Amino acid sequence: MTKNKYWEMKMSADGNSGDIFIYGDIESYKFVDEDTTATSFKNDLDNLGNVSDINLYINSPGGNVFEGLAIHNMLKRHKAKVTVNVDALAASISSVIAMAGDVIRMPSNSMMMIHNALAGMVGNAEELRKMADDLERITNSTKETYLTKSNGKLTEDKLTELMDAETWLSAYEAVQYGLADEVLEENEMVASVNSEIMNKYKNVPKDLIKKEQTAMTAEEKAERNKIAEQANQKLKLIKNGGILL
Repeated sequence: MTKNKYWEMKMSADGNSGDIFIYGDIESYKFVDEDTTATSFKNDLDNLGNVSDINLYINSPGGNVFEGLAIHNMLKRHKAKVTVNVDALAASISSVIAMAGDVIRMPSNSMMMIHNALAGMVGNAEELRKMADDLERITNSTKETYLTKSNGKLTEDKLTELMDAETWLSAYEAVQYGLADEVLEENEMVASVNSEIMNKYKNVPKDLIKKEQTAMTAEEKAERNKIAEQANQKLKLIKNGGILL
């Protein structure tokens, strides 16, 4: 059986456009095949060559904030027109990546989640106070990204309210706030749900959790357990935790 490739890039037959798929976690290191890192993204983006259109497809629960910001900025610098398709889920830092799109499209049954930066760490009182200040600065940088895309449809006060509440937006709400441009017909794509990341979020919709439990075959569940074990090993190697968005 051919293993699904969760993250890949490919060029169109005419060589004028390229497709990008981010169907997994945003990480600083590719621990499993579906992880996306800024370095691997840059290498493959360079390999696309002189394309005039980029189609970005997202189904991701988010991950490392700095890797995601780097990916967003690479796309913003690129001369190509970027069309983003939120196939099922653009949560956390993957929603920031989505903001790089000149056009953002969401099927009616897809979702986008925005929230404040978060981190897990161990340290003394002074270190924890510094981390709190750092998290506020990181959150403010992502706010600028959302506000720029919203083009006046979203005020800073309203955005702060939504991010403080960890808000899961429907496609129609995302368009209402200027964080998406078009609502498409619903599709059958299942949201990419990583329990290691999702457990850090407070308001995960129950139907997403249900999909994780029911939408996998026995083989897929075995692969998920393997990935979870690799994730546990990865977490043991990370001191002071990574910053997630």
